[in-house]
Amino acid sequence: MTLKWGDRYGAHFVNRLYGGVRANLDLPFRFFCFTDDESGLVPEIETRPLPQIQLPARHARTTWLKLGLFADDQPGIEGDCMFLDLDILIVGNIDRFFDFMPGKRCIIHNWVQRHLIFKKRPDIGNSSIVRWRANTMQFVIDKFHSERDWALENFRPPQTYLTYALGEKYWWPETWVRSFKRHSVPAFPLNLVRRPSLPPGTRILVFHGRPDPDEALAGYRPPRLHRRTRPASWIGDWWGDPAEY
Repeated sequence: MTLKWGDRYGAHFVNRLYGGVRANLDLPFRFFCFTDDESGLVPEIETRPLPQIQLPARHARTTWLKLGLFADDQPGIEGDCMFLDLDILIVGNIDRFFDFMPGKRCIIHNWVQRHLIFKKRPDIGNSSIVRWRANTMQFVIDKFHSERDWALENFRPPQTYLTYALGEKYWWPETWVRSFKRHSVPAFPLNLVRRPSLPPGTRILVFHGRPDPDEALAGYRPPRLHRRTRPASWIGDWWGDPAEY
């Protein structure tokens, strides 16, 4: 399942994500998109309204909405659920994401920035890929509602609160999920002359922050030199042809 609202990510991001799942998951599945605009989505994608969660207006269209996905008794949603952010690239078979530690709540162990590599890695998850069992997670929403103002004030970004609220959690194996910024892009100043590469063994590549996959495909040129990336044409091999959608 995934989330889409606003205009930063168009329907083609959802369609390409669905295409990546379809091409790399051999298990039977249903693909849900929680959205405020279902136009342009391919018919195979099942749509649902954006999650209902008690948020003040300033947070109504933010990633705090992810918490609402854990509500019990959502029609048609049962068994193992896996959330995927729209800005990811599936580059290998993902069957094992459903076989790994059955029944457990699994999330990415968030990466540290290169200049912090010698510090202890924090006990914080990255919610780009989360798996759980349907109808077992209402406690996350209930906990948030009971301490909403405190949570909104003290947890940034929202995935830090999710990590806290999950309680028991398990990290995905390191080589399965990689960061484009951390593992594909060469360190400065080599990023200015060498193109990003796909780390061996990767099954899903996460584009947290900027650049997004389309920006990395073309080459990303922000003002700060250490953030720049050379074009990564291989992204197109995995992301699919936009003409299909």
